[in-house]
Amino acid sequence: ESFSTFSRRTAVGTNYQGIHSKAVLNPRISIDAFRHRGQAGVSTSKSVLTTTSTSRAFASSTRLFAGLNSPQNYDEVCDVLVLGGGPAGRAITSLLSANNNVNVVIADANFDREFVPNYGVWQDEWDAVLQRFASMSVPLDGGKCGKAIDREWQITDCFFGGSFGIPMEERMRLDRPYCRVDKSALRDSFTSNSYKVLKANHISKAMGVNMYSPAGSLVHDEEGSTITLQPKEGKDIVVRTKLIIDTTGHETQLVLRDTRAPANFPPGFQIAYGCLVELDETSAANAASMAGPYDKEAMTLFDYRTDHFDGDDAAMQKAFVAPTFMYTMPLEGNKVFFEETSLVARPAISFQECKDRCFRRLKHLGIDVAKVTEEEFCYIPMGGSLPIKYQRIIALGGSNAMVHPSTGYHLCRMLMGASDMAKVILQELNAAKDSTPNLDRIAANSYHAVWSPENVRQRNFAVFGGEFLMEQNVEGLRGFFDGFFRLPLELWAGFLAGWPGLPNNDKHESWLARMWFGLNFIIRIPFPVASSMAFAILKYCVTEGAPLPQSVTPFLGEPPSYEYQDALKANVGDVAAKTEARSMIAESAVTEELPKDFEAEEASAMKETAFQ
Repeated sequence: ESFSTFSRRTAVGTNYQGIHSKAVLNPRISIDAFRHRGQAGVSTSKSVLTTTSTSRAFASSTRLFAGLNSPQNYDEVCDVLVLGGGPAGRAITSLLSANNNVNVVIADANFDREFVPNYGVWQDEWDAVLQRFASMSVPLDGGKCGKAIDREWQITDCFFGGSFGIPMEERMRLDRPYCRVDKSALRDSFTSNSYKVLKANHISKAMGVNMYSPAGSLVHDEEGSTITLQPKEGKDIVVRTKLIIDTTGHETQLVLRDTRAPANFPPGFQIAYGCLVELDETSAANAASMAGPYDKEAMTLFDYRTDHFDGDDAAMQKAFVAPTFMYTMPLEGNKVFFEETSLVARPAISFQECKDRCFRRLKHLGIDVAKVTEEEFCYIPMGGSLPIKYQRIIALGGSNAMVHPSTGYHLCRMLMGASDMAKVILQELNAAKDSTPNLDRIAANSYHAVWSPENVRQRNFAVFGGEFLMEQNVEGLRGFFDGFFRLPLELWAGFLAGWPGLPNNDKHESWLARMWFGLNFIIRIPFPVASSMAFAILKYCVTEGAPLPQSVTPFLGEPPSYEYQDALKANVGDVAAKTEARSMIAESAVTEELPKDFEAEEASAMKETAFQ
């Protein structure tokens, strides 16, 4: 969430509960839901069921087991059920249902709530998303600037002064436009009459691969899935669907992570306190063009300075070892969005600490706040393990660990990934209109569309970056980012994108490109940071094995693929040996019982199995 608070915002949360202006905690939900209702942080399910909800679940399971294939046992029947109504859920729903291609239902008990987050994006990346979605009959429009954008800045500023001889007032200016997404326009662009909405949440929790509790609340079979949804009021809703897509966030209750994979770190957390304020500019110099040191015609991506702690040794030491930066979006007139952000940490930094630092910084800079009109509390899990293979539930967004592991960027990555996933699902379902689709193959290939082996390699490179950044104090981060943004734009922009189809990602899509990036980068950062990085690389390769060298060399093969493989074929054995044995038994003078013909046995097994 570092490089763009707002696209980071998309990294966390669902449409479950949120705060806007007044922070009121609902004790029934996780704190994740506070800030982001996008699609990456909080599960929409209730992980702890009350006695009433549990009994309701068992009542529903009785209905399911009474006749799985009896239409009268279902309240809704569809091709695809999408869980979660944030940007990820609405995006994939819109893509699949465009032109009435597929019968889609989206489920979220809080579907009518507005998107809370402020989403920030690089202009060229957003243009790529617009083109992709328009080509799939889902145009994104509206907003003051059109294209679902309400503010554009042609330049982006950073402040890294205070270390390595960089003057405190030095401004690094990036010649790359940045935009603020109009969250209402985005929501409206993904809202149509082409799909049905159920205002209910699932109640299930994965206990193993394709196994869930409470018993019967979610059941897969050869022809689809049956799931119980629970509205806030009224009776449970039983839905029969071919496919289920989970967009309920990083802390999903339905998608299991592959914790056995190499470099299996728990996620780091980006924490931020943001506030939309109106400034008192009656005594401010250059108020028309400046808010303190921040140019109103520029978006400030990073301010890592700590001179507002001068004279307070305890606070300075705390900020030194647990750094935060200011992120600034000047809007109209005296309205500005400020956010104090912890890039990534494990464990997470305190929200109160971020808030205190935010207002202390503003006071030091001579920025007078007349009124706070909105507050945002950002909780964004970054990195962590990818989903385990062979799951029938298809994950998207935070549920599929799509947040950038080093930066927290998510919105553009997720939208491009959603379009790739939608293409696979549409192709498979349309090809099987007159037959039963292979649902396990669709699920596997949907994961593969997002996490091909090459995409996983690129992600592994970024995972190392996130782990390295977590170890840096404020001086290390200043040196890191000062060198990072001195790279040619296409190199640093490609790293921030980190997703196929986004501009400049071609500079990172191969091991050779990533190696070239690394060599160019390490010679631009101060020696203490460079030597720390070199040591971290060596240590990481020794302790974590293949992922990092695999991402920057042609050696050690590829990460495992999510592509569909017929699980039954692993149980076939040596056909030639078994066929020979059967033939010899048939000719034997002493053996009377002839084993079943192998091909017939295989055909029978294929018929009886629950999953193809």
